[in-house]
Amino acid sequence: MLLAALHRSKLKRLLLPPLSTIQTSTLSFLSSPTTLKRRRHSLLPLANTFSTSHVYRDNLNIAALARAGNVHAARQLFDKMPARDSVTWNSMLTCYWQNGLLDHSRALFHAMPADIKTVVSWNTMIAGCVQNDMLDDAFRYFTEMPEKNAASYNAMISGFTRFGRMREAQTVFDEMPRRNVVSYTAMIDGYANMGGDGGIALAKELFEVMPQRNEVSWTVMISGLVENGLSEEAWELFQRMPERNVVATTAMITGFCKEGKVDNARALFEEIRCKDRVSWNIMVTDLSVSNALVTMYSKCGGIVDSMLAFGQISHPDVVSWNTIIAAFAQHGLYVKAQSYFDQMIMLGIQPDALTFLNLLAACCRAGRVDESVNLFHLMVHDYGIPPRSEHYTCLVDVMSRAGQLQRAYKMIQEMPVEADSSIWGAFLVACSVHSNVKLGELAASKILNLDPYNSGAYVMLSNIYAAAGMWKDVNRVRVLMKERGVKKQKAYSWMQIKNRIHCFVGGDPSHPNISDIHFALRMIALHMKVKGDTGDNFF
Repeated sequence: MLLAALHRSKLKRLLLPPLSTIQTSTLSFLSSPTTLKRRRHSLLPLANTFSTSHVYRDNLNIAALARAGNVHAARQLFDKMPARDSVTWNSMLTCYWQNGLLDHSRALFHAMPADIKTVVSWNTMIAGCVQNDMLDDAFRYFTEMPEKNAASYNAMISGFTRFGRMREAQTVFDEMPRRNVVSYTAMIDGYANMGGDGGIALAKELFEVMPQRNEVSWTVMISGLVENGLSEEAWELFQRMPERNVVATTAMITGFCKEGKVDNARALFEEIRCKDRVSWNIMVTDLSVSNALVTMYSKCGGIVDSMLAFGQISHPDVVSWNTIIAAFAQHGLYVKAQSYFDQMIMLGIQPDALTFLNLLAACCRAGRVDESVNLFHLMVHDYGIPPRSEHYTCLVDVMSRAGQLQRAYKMIQEMPVEADSSIWGAFLVACSVHSNVKLGELAASKILNLDPYNSGAYVMLSNIYAAAGMWKDVNRVRVLMKERGVKKQKAYSWMQIKNRIHCFVGGDPSHPNISDIHFALRMIALHMKVKGDTGDNFF
């Protein structure tokens, strides 16, 4: 889950345009240092058609101060300007909300002269509300604006999909007079991120009917298929892709690793390294390839190789640090994860929500309740990062695993967001482990209200009843499953030896080497018992 979230974060950062760039003014493009170096002469005449030279220069300075986080200086310059145009006002609006001062953006927007309040100004406020997790306010601006353009619709669609509100996204998409590739891609990404067969099916259907596709569309669809466990379909689509980019290839590497096809993953990685740099999307650098390599080794069990790959990165960014911390979390190495986090802070790298999610996952696997709570408070109070559902899931999980069910339940009740099925699922598993019938029934009912066909909830509740000797209730749950057509999904594990994948299902003796496997497991169990690591046998 963590690595999938990490890949999605990287995909959106590198390929999908941020909401701020969907709606902001020409200035945002002109003030980019790279753009200024490459296109200064060709763009200056264009800029001067919108602003006089003095206003244009001050607008650039406001944008630069905004990027540096110097809001006070930007506002001082804004106030001193003898003349301002719409670009000036829009730049100041963006400056405020990009630096966490959305209320200042609102006040400035309402004070803005009507004759220079353009569609860009409205779009800027929509993006500001979305970026500050105030989606309903964004929609109010959207409905109130006198005229809309494609960027208005795309910003609103992207906002709804970002928060998983696909019904509203679909409504806006249906109402859009002229849809473009950004509109379709945002909807595909939203449906793919829903999870389950229904969401990915809608994403595939939309992808096939969209009139035009670009590299982003292909990449989002491939990544969505991989994240939904459809690596074979992703590979077929990847082979159809006209021009493959690094992020799409990274998604396929992840898919191969999930399937245990390590050799395929490595071959594909080597293929990327041999390509001409000019052929890659200019927004992607070798850093993303290195990050993918860290992820690949981690998924294949090679945490030492992950560390070595990370060590080869000359200037790791926050994505790189998140990748290696996620690798340690996956392998249950809390001390290592904490150590790398400390190094990250010492080097001045600002952690984000994903950094803390990885750390909380590491704590959870190590059973460190107090450290989890301390990290959560550090994230919220010291770094001002608003917690999301995934963070609460980790907290509830670690408390529940430690037998602190009442504390975990209190956490769920006090959450500012409604608990989803992943939170209740973690709680239900702990109720089963600790044989708490009352809270187990509550958790199962919450899950089944959200997902009536969740076979895991039925099975777990049945196990809780069985452990308590409540056989009538066990039978009732089984009858209910049968009536609703819910079937228990088989869980399996696998490993790759050379070029062959070996799958194992609980209670299935059909493997040709089953006797040797049982003998090896008994030997391992005996060694563990002698070492004092466990008091139980495997069989």
